[in-house]
Parts: sequence; C-alpha cells; structure tokens
Amino acid sequence: MVEQGSGVIVNISSIASIRTLGYPCISYAACKGAVNQRTQKIAIQYADQGIRANSILPGLMHTPQIEHYVPSGYGGDVDQMIRKRCEIVPMKRMGTAWDVAHAALFLASDEAQYITGVELVVDGGITCTIH
Repeated sequence: MVEQGSGVIVNISSIASIRTLGYPCISYAACKGAVNQRTQKIAIQYADQGIRANSILPGLMHTPQIEHYVPSGYGGDVDQMIRKRCEIVPMKRMGTAWDVAHAALFLASDEAQYITGVELVVDGGITCTIH
C-alpha cells in the first residue's frame, strides 16, 4: 500500500469494545478495544501516504454461529435467545452479516475517501441505549 501510495484497511471490532453488554467478556472486549486503537494508529501513521484505516463495530448479529452457542441464561432455547436479543435492539431485530459487509464496502469505496480512523457502529441503535 505504501509503494502504490494508496490503500484501505477495514478492521472488524465490536460494540463490546466501547460498551458493556451485560455479560462477562473481558478478554473479548479488551481485544476488540485493541483493534480500535490499532486502527486509529494506522490511520494517523499512514494518512499522508494515501492509506486509510477504519473499524466496524457490529452489534448483535444473527449469524449461524449464534444458533450453535446458546448461553445457559436462555435455557438452551435458541428461539428464546433470538427473541430476547431482538428485544434489546431499538430496531427490534438483530443485524446480519450483510449489514456489516455493506458498511465495509462503503468504507473501502471512493465515496469514503476522506474517512479514516473512525469506529463505525453497525448495531441497530443498541449503543444509544447502553451506557
């Protein structure tokens, strides 16, 4: 990227890096916080060389993985877990991998050519409600 004088980096973080989610995830949150900091440092260090770096912070996403991991707090009931997760999102639904992909596509596009060092939250508004 330095050689060609341009490039875009889009890292995937999590809203857990900036808010508590109500369950213990200290290591996960710390690692995702590090992703945010790394992204900002890269953005600043390489900005004058035409390289942009941004992070996407997904919220509660409905992916196949969540159906295989049901915390005991839901009694092993996948449908109950999905309902409860949707209830806490202001949009009343979880996001999808496509929501994250579309955000990444935007950040990687020329339309975002003056955006660097941001943490783009893709969460249906949930971080507006969690303090």
